[in-house]
Amino acid sequence: MSLLGLDLGEKRVGVAHSDELNLMAHSLGFIERRNEAYLIHEIKRFIDEFQIQKVVVGFPKTLKGETGSAGQKVLEFVRALEQELACPIATWDERLTTAQAEKVLLQRDVSRAKRKEKRDAMAAQIMLQSYLDFLKQKDQTKHV
Repeated sequence: MSLLGLDLGEKRVGVAHSDELNLMAHSLGFIERRNEAYLIHEIKRFIDEFQIQKVVVGFPKTLKGETGSAGQKVLEFVRALEQELACPIATWDERLTTAQAEKVLLQRDVSRAKRKEKRDAMAAQIMLQSYLDFLKQKDQTKHV
């Protein structure tokens, strides 16, 4: 069962997917956020191409753990996406993933122009990997 991770931004949506065993998240790039119809079309294309069974959307909580205006926008988009997709959709805390992605790219000495291209996809990868790690931990505690 492969998962698709989405990091929703104002201009771009970072995209990542998991391997079939849900061990590792891999960056797929980003989707330009032209309009909602285009974005949903592109998400469906990724779902078909990678045989995705579940979509995980990054949910931007405030640092206090509350739902702010950005979180409300994500929830609205998730509701619209649920109307269009046959697979389940989950939200997952994405706090600080963009900052983590930026830090990794700086450590790798990626130029400013290239960082802008890779940041959103890497944030989606970090968020999805966090979700996969949670699932593994949850599964391990069942067997104890």
